[in-house]
Amino acid sequence: MSAIVEAEGLTRQFTVRDGARRRRVLAVDDLTTRISAGEAVGYIGANGAGKSTTIKMLTGILVPTSGTVTTCGLRPVKDRRRLAREVGVVFGQRSQLWWDLPVRESFRILAAIHTLSAAAERARTEELVERLELAGFLAVPVRQLSLGQRMRAEVAAALLHSPRLVILDEPTIGLDVLSKQRLREFLVAERRAHGTTLLLTTHDMGDVERLCDRVLLIDHGRLVYDGDLAGLSRTAGAERVLTVDLTAPSADLTGIPAARHLSSEANGLRQRLAFDAESTTAARVFAAVAERAEVVDFTVEEPDIEDVVRRIYAARR
Repeated sequence: MSAIVEAEGLTRQFTVRDGARRRRVLAVDDLTTRISAGEAVGYIGANGAGKSTTIKMLTGILVPTSGTVTTCGLRPVKDRRRLAREVGVVFGQRSQLWWDLPVRESFRILAAIHTLSAAAERARTEELVERLELAGFLAVPVRQLSLGQRMRAEVAAALLHSPRLVILDEPTIGLDVLSKQRLREFLVAERRAHGTTLLLTTHDMGDVERLCDRVLLIDHGRLVYDGDLAGLSRTAGAERVLTVDLTAPSADLTGIPAARHLSSEANGLRQRLAFDAESTTAARVFAAVAERAEVVDFTVEEPDIEDVVRRIYAARR
């Protein structure tokens, strides 16, 4: 599969003042990674970890101190104008729409900037308006939109020229549950329909879990994990949790092989057990519980990704 992003030893260093002294800070330190066409990748880390600096180097806003990077087969700084036609960017805190113009006019201006033909503009706008449910506010000035409406319009604006790579920086920040769901569903459908590559930076782990196949975790500028979500949990030693509802009160279900009793509620009618997915399965733990008590219902919870990230950071301190 062709590469959309290829970084080799990518490094960005800043000089900052510390009182009367100057000191050097490595914002991104020797980053090497490859993102293939059609992938959906979550780029996560704490504030100040180096995510925004990386995005700026991928899009040609910042020049690397050392190392190399290509985005959509282009050199981000030297080929910045050509790259703008291949990349769409959504910043949750910033707008690319014209504040006092109706949404429709912003789309027309952006179509002209990207030199779309009249037919291409019309077809793509109609597709995005339908799939993002924009028809009700196309004639409304951007400044009058709700946050959820504006973010849907921002996504449409970033995708109007059908970019090969879409970079989403905190796209669901401040949105309510329904608005988040709509936006996530659209992004999944867009990727399926057009093979669009997604690179998502976010603190909302729900975005990562629902949109991404792969995770890159950065800590103080260094890449510390590259793999799927399940592997991230295994790296941190995180556990899954089996919750069982029993037909009758029961003593604590301790001593279940490869499981750890966490809690009991309502005189033991509901109990929670943690287990490591590397050493056993939910089916085995459930079978062992069922031998000791009659179960009427159960759920299995995956590890909380925010907790997983905290564990990995703590282990590196």
